[in-house]
Amino acid sequence: MSFRVRPVGRAVTPKSTMFSVPIGEMTLTRFSYGIEVDLDSFDADAGKVLVLTTLRGATRHVTANAAEQEVTARQTYVTDCSRADYRLIADPDHLQLNLTIPHGLLADLALRWWGHVPDDRLWRHGCVVGGEGSPWLALLAYASRTAAAAPDAVSSGRIGEHLEEMIGAQLLEDWARRAQLDLESRPAVTAPRYVRLAAQYAHEHARELPTVLDLAQIAGVSARALSGAFGKYLNMTPRSYLIEQRLQGVYRDLSSGHTTVSATARNWGYVNLGVFASSYRRRFGELPSETLARRTA
Repeated sequence: MSFRVRPVGRAVTPKSTMFSVPIGEMTLTRFSYGIEVDLDSFDADAGKVLVLTTLRGATRHVTANAAEQEVTARQTYVTDCSRADYRLIADPDHLQLNLTIPHGLLADLALRWWGHVPDDRLWRHGCVVGGEGSPWLALLAYASRTAAAAPDAVSSGRIGEHLEEMIGAQLLEDWARRAQLDLESRPAVTAPRYVRLAAQYAHEHARELPTVLDLAQIAGVSARALSGAFGKYLNMTPRSYLIEQRLQGVYRDLSSGHTTVSATARNWGYVNLGVFASSYRRRFGELPSETLARRTA
């Protein structure tokens, strides 16, 4: 996700450090700019949620309505850059442990766990979650230690898949609580069970190249009914949902570093590498080879 970063005050040389590891589709990053900085212009089209934990120093978080909140050590601020304008000011001593999470991942998880996708009362609510002694901080510490000890297993293995789901679920629960939403309560419009069945099957079997008819059969409805329901509850067609699951699978495999672009494309059913590379670049903003190179560097 692109954004703009500027030094604050008299020009000084940054003393930046950054270490990054994927956890499934999430990215965990430990970094510091080494100077006071002001960040804004986060790309809304990238569809990312930022979960920013301050380990040292202090950060200030500014939302669209100009509300500002200071976050100090061992506090976490969450904001959805695809739904709300956001600005971050970090003091010279800041040290961050941040998660970058696709909005779609959290929406999918909410659908599968709670049967509905929260509305903008959640996504537009930037706030602090967790806190000293919270399950959230304990989970974040576990994720960090596991990623340090077994980065490959976390980036693309079963451990990473389960850890990704644990982080997403805990984040959604804490976030919803701060937004005064109850994920367990049924909203006026709840995605029916057949939509959740189809989404779950697509998520788990994307490598097998199921068709829309396959999803409809699993869901026990017609392809037309399924298409209408996906448009209503997920704002996309079943075909688009299947494509997204395949591309996310490719991204996870390339992020592991133990593969090649051509082999990964074939494993996920892509025959024309040119078409594949173009689709991948539109989705992730970089070529497949760039994802692989970043992991193997």
